[in-house]
Amino acid sequence: MTQPKNRREQIYEVAGALFSERGYHATSMRDLASQLGMQGGSLYAHISGKEELLVELVNQAAQQFDASLLPLRAADLTPEEKLREAMRRHIEVVAGNLESATVFFHEWKHLSPEAYGKVTAWRDTIDALYRDLIREGIDKGVFKADLDIKMTAYLLLSAVNWTYTWYRPGGPLNAAQIADQFAVMLLEGLRR
Repeated sequence: MTQPKNRREQIYEVAGALFSERGYHATSMRDLASQLGMQGGSLYAHISGKEELLVELVNQAAQQFDASLLPLRAADLTPEEKLREAMRRHIEVVAGNLESATVFFHEWKHLSPEAYGKVTAWRDTIDALYRDLIREGIDKGVFKADLDIKMTAYLLLSAVNWTYTWYRPGGPLNAAQIADQFAVMLLEGLRR
C-alpha cells in the first residue's frame, strides 16, 4: 500500500503540473493554492516561494537523469551499446515524467542566477557523458575517426531532450521503441 503524499509533496506535484501546463511565470501562488484547496498564505507555511518550487522540481528531474544515465560510464557494454542505452534511458526518463521533463527543459531559464548556474553545470555533466561515450567509440574503432564529438553529442542530446515536446503516452510506440528507432537512425551515421 502506498503512503499518502504529505502536503509538501502535494504542493510540488501540483506545481509541476501547473508549471508544465501554463509555464512558470503564468502560474501564480494563488493558482497553486486554489488547485490544492488552500488559502494563498497557507502555502508559505510549507515553502518559501515559487522559485523554491521550481528549484526543487528541476533538482528532482536532474537526479532522475543522473540515476539513470551516470552508471553507464562503468557499464560493461560496447561503446555503441552504451550510447544506445543512454538514449533509451534518457527517453524513458522523459517519457515517464513528462510534466517534470517539460519543467526541467523549458522552465529552468527562469531560475535565479545561482540556481541557473547549477542547472547549466548539470547540463555540462550530461553533455560530457555523451561526449565521452562517443570518444570511447572513436578510440575503440567503433565510430568514425573524423566525427566532431561536440556536434555529435549535440545531435544526440537534441533528439532525446526534445522528446518531451511531442511524446504522448499511449501512442503507437513506447519510449524504448522510440529510443531504438532513434538509435538505428543516428548510430548508423557514426559507425566506421
